[in-house]
Amino acid sequence: MREWWQTRRQDFDLFTAQIVIKEASGGDPDAATRRLEVLEAIPLLEPGDEVSDLAEALIEQIPFPPRAAADALHIAIAVVSGMDYLLTWNCTHIANAALRSPIEEICRSRGYNVPIICTPEELL
Repeated sequence: MREWWQTRRQDFDLFTAQIVIKEASGGDPDAATRRLEVLEAIPLLEPGDEVSDLAEALIEQIPFPPRAAADALHIAIAVVSGMDYLLTWNCTHIANAALRSPIEEICRSRGYNVPIICTPEELL
């Protein structure tokens, strides 16, 4: 991630969401502080009812475990907000090639375009 941040970050307009800030706040306090310092300058996307509806559809139609509800919400925020990319290190429930097709089908069936979901390394 550091390499992407140093070499490619300037090529993109970044956005984040409250759910990302909440996740970044966890873990080692020093590491959390560093993560939050990076995120504080990035504009927040505001989820609405459409986001909740799409997240619920993703949870119902994809075999997400209950603990992955936040991942479905993360995807829904990016989709409803019309993002071009969703950058993540979460390869279990977000940047997962096996889930890409069902995620795209669910989103497109509701009239949404799906961002390219990938890790930062894929954009180096």
